[in-house]
Amino acid sequence: MKELVALLLVAVQIQNVKPVIHTLKYINTASSHIPNFPEYLEVGYVDGVQISHYDSKSRKLRPKQEWMNKIAAEDPHYWERCTQINIGNQQSFKVRIETAKERFNQTGGVHMFQVMYGCEWDDETGEVDGWQHYAYNGEDFISLDLKGLRWIAVKPQAVSTKHKWDQQDSYNQFLNYYYTDECPSYLKKHARNGRDFLMRRELPRISLLQKTSWSPVTCHATGFYPREADLFWKKDGEELFEDVEMGDTLPNHDGTFQTTADLKTVDARAKYECVFQLAGVPEDVIVPLDFAKILSNERIKVEERMKTALAVSIPLALIALAIVIVVAVVKFRKAKYTPAANSDQSSSESAL
Repeated sequence: MKELVALLLVAVQIQNVKPVIHTLKYINTASSHIPNFPEYLEVGYVDGVQISHYDSKSRKLRPKQEWMNKIAAEDPHYWERCTQINIGNQQSFKVRIETAKERFNQTGGVHMFQVMYGCEWDDETGEVDGWQHYAYNGEDFISLDLKGLRWIAVKPQAVSTKHKWDQQDSYNQFLNYYYTDECPSYLKKHARNGRDFLMRRELPRISLLQKTSWSPVTCHATGFYPREADLFWKKDGEELFEDVEMGDTLPNHDGTFQTTADLKTVDARAKYECVFQLAGVPEDVIVPLDFAKILSNERIKVEERMKTALAVSIPLALIALAIVIVVAVVKFRKAKYTPAANSDQSSSESAL
């Protein structure tokens, strides 16, 4: 009977574990006239973790994780080949940024041309997908519709590029192969080589924050991994959608992530909870809303004023106490060493 119960518990946990969708993403950036910034830069990520770096100053693709070196055992020329690809991209991106400047009727100044491309793989269903998006000066320019194998011009200046690229059937077929076969193949290799690192689970530190007593209450979760996580508010046991603003999931410097959920209004009669769910972890992390535990600017200022007051008052009190002690000692000494009365002297003389 105990074995059956254990099996049922394991089955429930397995059902609660979310499938993991792995991603391989690259961001290529070409820039002009940006001080202390390389003219060309490529950064690679697996599941949101940086794995590689190339820039026009070093002209060499380097691994950013120790386990990325394992790829060389399977493909000895991997790093050199990818370095040469980046050197070629560095030249072509110079042309693209100049073309974009002409399309937008621009000459000098600071400009940036970027492409973000990559693929994802569902480790449960085996489904794969890919994407390729171009941006100019921080705004979407043109994107690949992988399913329709066509290009979508986001800006009017990209329409001529769309018509040109739509007609390149062989290149578009290559992109279809790359995003549905080659890219997922490398993603699976990277995910296997970095499994211990990528499949780890780190729960966050959760804090309740508030700028002022009338500001929204922010639930801040930081230090969690992987990126796939949910943070939300519950009211009386039900997930709350109104009067809630979700923040973006952002990377931390140590490879973990952080996110926020703002609760705009609070009903004093209701019970609120901030709930965090991490992919691969069946148990939720729940933090009840307790105003006594909220970290706020007002409370910090009050505490700082109290500390300042104590820092000033304690030394003053000690000084006052020292003065009292000194005065008491002086009085005591004066009383102790005062000359004897005349009656004593008379009695001495009569004794002679």
